[in-house]
Amino acid sequence: MNGSRRLRISLLAVTTAALLGSGLTAAVAAPAAQPAPATPKAADDAPVERLIVGYEKKAAEARSDAEARKDARAKGVRAGESLAFERRLGTGAALVDLGDELKGGSLQDVIDTFEADADVAYVARDTRMYAMSGPDDTYYSSQWDLFEATAGMNVENAWTGGASGQGVTVAVIDTGHVPHSDLDANVVAGYDFISDAWSARDGGGRDGNPRDEGDWTLENECYSGSRASNSSWHGTHVAGTVAAVAGNGKGVAGVAFDASVQPVRVLGRCGGSTADIADAIVWASGGSVPGVPSNPTPADVINLSLGGSGSCQTVTQDAINGAVSRGTTVVVAAGNSNTDASGFTPANCGNVVTVAAGDREGNRASYSNYGSIVDITAPGGETAAGSANGILSTLNSSTTTPGSETYRAYQGTSMAAPHIAGLAALMHEKDPALTPSAVEAALKNNARALPGSCSGGCGHGLADAARTLDALGGGGTDPGGQVFTNSENWNIPDADGRYVYSNIAVSGISGHAPSDLKVSVDIKHTYRGDLKVQLFAPDGTSWTLKSTSSSDSADHVVALYTVNASSVPASGTWQLRVTDVYSGDTGYIDSWSLTF
Repeated sequence: MNGSRRLRISLLAVTTAALLGSGLTAAVAAPAAQPAPATPKAADDAPVERLIVGYEKKAAEARSDAEARKDARAKGVRAGESLAFERRLGTGAALVDLGDELKGGSLQDVIDTFEADADVAYVARDTRMYAMSGPDDTYYSSQWDLFEATAGMNVENAWTGGASGQGVTVAVIDTGHVPHSDLDANVVAGYDFISDAWSARDGGGRDGNPRDEGDWTLENECYSGSRASNSSWHGTHVAGTVAAVAGNGKGVAGVAFDASVQPVRVLGRCGGSTADIADAIVWASGGSVPGVPSNPTPADVINLSLGGSGSCQTVTQDAINGAVSRGTTVVVAAGNSNTDASGFTPANCGNVVTVAAGDREGNRASYSNYGSIVDITAPGGETAAGSANGILSTLNSSTTTPGSETYRAYQGTSMAAPHIAGLAALMHEKDPALTPSAVEAALKNNARALPGSCSGGCGHGLADAARTLDALGGGGTDPGGQVFTNSENWNIPDADGRYVYSNIAVSGISGHAPSDLKVSVDIKHTYRGDLKVQLFAPDGTSWTLKSTSSSDSADHVVALYTVNASSVPASGTWQLRVTDVYSGDTGYIDSWSLTF
């Protein structure tokens, strides 16, 4: 069977000029090697000049500097060293100077002398800390998408809090996987769902080997007028952005560099079929597919850097809904046609995080789709401006069948989506109980404004990894809080005096709501000036988040509001009410969330 008779969904990356613009099929050379930063000594090996001594509250040394000074001298005599009380710390502990060098005994002897005193609660070395440098991966300095302040995703600052994606699995449903030494350590068993042997190029149909056999094509092979193209090794590039190994002195670093990547092959020669992709989504999320062994490591996150024109098919939506019901976050590329993403599937499916692409200056990338269905923007690169402005990741050097490993810069919403999939992995690592709707809400609520321009709609802005993780609580500079979301769609009556409401049941939070309660609203409407938006607390207290305005003719209400709710109870049923006061334009509540 030739490839022209089957419905296909294509990858969203760099293999066709129609999708990507001119000049992007040419290989992009990897950047010159950069010297690895020096690695500081481990804390236990670094020189220790002082001890931190905490005394029991009842001890005189805990209250008196004079007593602490006397105790330091006495402990020094006992250990055969010259010790001196230096100062009191803000915690109440005493800082004890060990002198220029330990004269006779060892540091441990001094520590043992303090620890033998019942009035001493603890003794700790006053060790040195060092500024966190990026990982020593050879090309890390070229990964602007992870760390540059202008349009990077602030991933490096997320890592300093300990985030790495460990224990989380991300399924990359794509062209499969070709071996790469900078990625293989994080690859877990996947599956090949291509049912057509002609497309698969592996001599058979579905099997347990998701190896990428190459997706190169000849002229007119896919359909009349189709161009010849080289193998893209697209799945391997996407997987590298998610979870390339970091700190191994080579190559690049993935967003979630300790996460597991599960390659699920659905795209081969001339793309892939909707049926195969739907089965892959079901299987990757832990569902059952007839004739296919169960997935031993179901994915917490699915990345779909693929798509085609048309509406979301029922089979695709059903597969996505099943995945989300099993707790899997589904991330989808918006598409590369510089048009409204609502005309492309699965970007226009429900229950997904749809990702647009930004360039190195923080603009919507020239090729990126846009529109009201876009949820978030992430770095996608702009190689047309130069390879240094693309997204560098793992690849293969061959133009047909697998050859030697390499690295290249690509551009595309295919490159943006795995940034979000990797961030979702970091989020699942921090809070394994996060639901897909909570992941989506946190991504939106903690995005920052695009520093450049975006025409047509880029969702809630540029994703910010560090801010998003901080908002989940348990560390970082922003304590954040718990997110409650309602993603059900509710149609807004058109100017008939009625309002529509959407409820969120909040539980598990004692006392009153915060003084800076965050209310994230996503309302689809063709004339937002028609709308009045109100928030009602469990006790009936209300706030008007948005008033009507006859001069505001823009589409949609996508906004983050802050209200002082400190006078009302947190737990109970909160309600969002939307009233349309003018006729002629219609819409619906897409989703909304509360962050406590």
